[in-house]
Amino acid sequence: MNKDRNIQLTSLALLFLFSLSMVWAKGSAEAGVNIQKEWFGITSNGTPIEQYILTNKNDVVVKFITLGGTISELHVPDRNGNLADVVLGLDTVADYENPQKNPYFGCITGQYANRIAKGKFTIDGKDYTLAINNSPNALHGGLKGFNHQVWQAMPRYTTEGPAVTFTYKSHDGEEGYPGSLNVTVTYILTDENEVKIEYVATTDKPTVLNLTNHSYFNLAGAGSGTILNHELTIVADNFTAADDTLIPTGEITPVKGTPLDFTKPMKVGARIDKLRQRPTFRGYDHNYVLNSQDGSLALAARLYDPSSGRVMDTYTTQPGVQLYTANWLNVKDAKDDKDYVENGALCLETQHYPDSPNQPNFPSAILRPGQTYTHTTVYKFYTK
Repeated sequence: MNKDRNIQLTSLALLFLFSLSMVWAKGSAEAGVNIQKEWFGITSNGTPIEQYILTNKNDVVVKFITLGGTISELHVPDRNGNLADVVLGLDTVADYENPQKNPYFGCITGQYANRIAKGKFTIDGKDYTLAINNSPNALHGGLKGFNHQVWQAMPRYTTEGPAVTFTYKSHDGEEGYPGSLNVTVTYILTDENEVKIEYVATTDKPTVLNLTNHSYFNLAGAGSGTILNHELTIVADNFTAADDTLIPTGEITPVKGTPLDFTKPMKVGARIDKLRQRPTFRGYDHNYVLNSQDGSLALAARLYDPSSGRVMDTYTTQPGVQLYTANWLNVKDAKDDKDYVENGALCLETQHYPDSPNQPNFPSAILRPGQTYTHTTVYKFYTK
């Protein structure tokens, strides 16, 4: 009872402090460009959660919460200039904490995004064991991955646009991963209607690291039905073949002649039924080997919604992108009281390949002391 009362009193006090939403004026901003900070809620253990709202000169708005460093809203125009929120999300902290309602909506995913086979890997002859949270494998960092953590936020104006930098320190042994890891993720909203994400991390012990953002996109608007009529292009001639537990076999397989071929624009739903013969997949949940492998920022995918005219280009320095078509999605009363249905969005998760720590022929996902992990992903929005 005392704990509950303390949480309640803390919540009321923090709500009072945050009730005065403030515009940050660090640095200089053009007219119409601003950063706002608001109260979003409080976690089950009494930690306050903030929301940051970035606006560019075109009135594009992106919102973030400190729980999971999550993109909670993203409002971009259609061909007629009408704004709509194109990412799936939730209205309350309690909903974000509920795994039945939150399949990683918009969060920073790690320490190792995607799967590690049987939750085991070896570095320099030493074995490590992770929690099995996607039987029989480890998924997205474990039972309390980075999506569950409350990140520290620092808003600022940059030459490219308003930004928020999120930081988190993962301690040695957290979720079974070695090393004390310092992670910085910066989101920038540019005046070219881009959401630019810059990842930086360092460690004091050899470890494995794979960070991504897990936003679910529906360019017609979140909660407006499926994305099966969206047209998708992926700049990848190959993918990593996987077994029925979604662990790569080690083979790099051409997409040509398979339902995974998006080298030319194709409706997402055109061939999805051919994948349902393998119940584990139920749709697209595949890692594509991008044609660009030199670490430069290159186009990875293009998504187009004919109904609204919205286009999203995904650029990345990473070697892979996971296409996930929300195959198991079924969330009632989500953000703005909308229902999210199966195939109601898709994810384009820029990343190292799944299970890279156990696949010697894949690009290495090992980070060592003295090295700096960096990568950049850009989601660019426009219309046609």
